Amino acid sequence: MSEENILFQPIKKYCRRNVATCNPEDSVLKVAGIMSDLKISSMIVCEGNNPVGIMTDRDLRSKVVAQGVDPATIVARDIMNAPLITVGEDDFLFEELYRISKNGIHRICVVDQDNRLSGIITVTDIMRLQTRSPQKLVRDIDQAATLGELKSYHDQIQSLVIHLVEAGVPPRELVRMIALLNDQLLLRLIDLLRARQFSNLTTKFAFIVMGSEGRREQTLTTDQDNAIIYSDDLTVDEVAEVKAFSEQLIDSLIEIGVPPCPGGIMAKNEFWRRSFTEWGDVLNNWLTSPLPENILNGSMFFDLRTVFGDMSLERGLKEQLAKHFSQDKMFLTHTAANVLRFRPPLGLFGGIKVEHGEEHRGQLDIKKAGIFAITEGIKALAMEAGIMASGTRDRGMALHEKGVINQKLADNLDATYNYLVFLRLRCQIDAIKAGQEPSNFITLSRLNHMEKGRLKLAFELVNEFQEFLRVHFRVHLLRS
Repeated sequence: MSEENILFQPIKKYCRRNVATCNPEDSVLKVAGIMSDLKISSMIVCEGNNPVGIMTDRDLRSKVVAQGVDPATIVARDIMNAPLITVGEDDFLFEELYRISKNGIHRICVVDQDNRLSGIITVTDIMRLQTRSPQKLVRDIDQAATLGELKSYHDQIQSLVIHLVEAGVPPRELVRMIALLNDQLLLRLIDLLRARQFSNLTTKFAFIVMGSEGRREQTLTTDQDNAIIYSDDLTVDEVAEVKAFSEQLIDSLIEIGVPPCPGGIMAKNEFWRRSFTEWGDVLNNWLTSPLPENILNGSMFFDLRTVFGDMSLERGLKEQLAKHFSQDKMFLTHTAANVLRFRPPLGLFGGIKVEHGEEHRGQLDIKKAGIFAITEGIKALAMEAGIMASGTRDRGMALHEKGVINQKLADNLDATYNYLVFLRLRCQIDAIKAGQEPSNFITLSRLNHMEKGRLKLAFELVNEFQEFLRVHFRVHLLRS
């Protein structure tokens, strides 16, 4: 079996079944003795057959030995790591690798459909099977020592995504993996810059990403959309150092292959680098003056996510947003009106319309045709409801839980969004293979009859959602 295909095998084919376990009330002294006898570095803690935690040799060192605690006086429950992160035995190896990378752990517990212990699998187990994997790429990025190496790994992300799309990995998992790897690349770059040029850099700032990157929904065409929020009490010299750092960081990102934002939405530009209070003033201006440019900037900024730095700055601005939208929804009404401008390309008789110009003849922009309406519409509803989750799916689920949308609409929006992203990724890969720049345009003639039918249904759902937004936000009351 090829290395690429191994990633899409169920975990139950490769996990180790002989797992050492203990009870939550077993003494730490007893458990440590068993671990020593078996020469193992961890023990799964189970209540009956259900795993509830894990105790590792690191826990023994940091929570017992280093604290001077008598291991005979405490039990496994006192020092185990819980709640336990698990994967289902029918999940793909890829999903296990994602959870390991996301949570910074080295092993993960495998459970059956009834949450009973089924086995355990480690990073080392996977590395023996696969030398080309998301986990290996994360490790390589973490060990990179030069910009040249980071550039190489940035290119490898694209190659890996192509393999995973062709192997049938679900779009939801793919975009999360792309975000994970891009975050790792950015964090390693920041580590290198701080170690070499900015060792005295203040920690009282946040480097944030916005738009699709903020939502963790990137594909293969994402450029930079980022900003910096710094604390109000920085000195003049500290602000100058943050400025120098941001300029070097953005230039370095460009050097390793991350395209600059055509609109200049990058932290190296003064407009996108401000103090907390200054950002509050900017947000207030956007929210009270819903001009087209302010709607564009504000809507993108609402996806803010801190990749590095002080997360309290992000939370503070999100609290301001929530407070504003609890009292005034005019900005969101204008946002909904903007969403309605991007109608799905359906003809009078239900056919799908394509471009007729020379450059994109026979194609359609899948982002403008449907993805934008779903992400921005759900975002507007979430902002109104005080939901500050950053991903489209998480926002949709929260909207259903709050009763804003029903279960059927939530499920249909999720399925439609995933299908449109899948088409977008597949066409981007086709472009890359043809030596072209990937874009948001898909070629309708390359879809089979079933795919065209599904695309038509997707566009009809987008139409339905736009009508929901029009009524919900009373867009018809806006002056034309």
